[in-house]
Amino acid sequence: MKKYVAECLGTFVLTFLGCGTAMFLGCGTPAGVVGVAIAFGLTVVAMAYTIGGVSGCHINPAITLAVALSGRMSWKDACGYWVGQLIGGILAGACLMLVAGVVAAPDLTGALGSNGVANAGGVWGAFLVETIATFLFVLVVLGTTDTKLGAGNFAGLAIGLTLILVHLVCINLTGTSVNPARSIGPAIFAGGQALSDVWVFICAPLVGAALSAFCWKYFETK
Repeated sequence: MKKYVAECLGTFVLTFLGCGTAMFLGCGTPAGVVGVAIAFGLTVVAMAYTIGGVSGCHINPAITLAVALSGRMSWKDACGYWVGQLIGGILAGACLMLVAGVVAAPDLTGALGSNGVANAGGVWGAFLVETIATFLFVLVVLGTTDTKLGAGNFAGLAIGLTLILVHLVCINLTGTSVNPARSIGPAIFAGGQALSDVWVFICAPLVGAALSAFCWKYFETK
């Protein structure tokens, strides 16, 4: 149970701090894009070294799917992780809505930091962007955390830096999801188009993660 609670907490922190930075710093300028990218990446680094020893710090259903497909965890644990992650993301979305309603600063994203498809050319453009981005991100996760081929204690840093790079590429296209829980929480409370399009940011990251699991299987097979 501690693992599932840790995943809930970690996903909450990632969603609240990452999307919160987007809301109040904005992504309308290059400085804003860089700031939001760094916020997401540094949060992952911080959580990796905080709860990594408890749960492995997936804080992302796509990562959990890839780890399960790679045979590194049971499907029972994967289900527990998914429940924890979704609860964490939803709680973060609720807190973001609460904060946005209390503070004087406007929500510069207009939708609690939710993801969108318009700048990627529509639904299928966004699906392609998120699939590729998640594939690359999760491949780094699988590689750096591999018990034989991985980066050891530097895995958390490598993963966080990769997330920064992914955000730098994708923020102006989709807002960058690569994480269904991070997308579901804000979208539920933002409603409207964000909620209508959230399926893209659930399905595409899962597809990308599955592809990365099969790819890493090839590299680790003797």
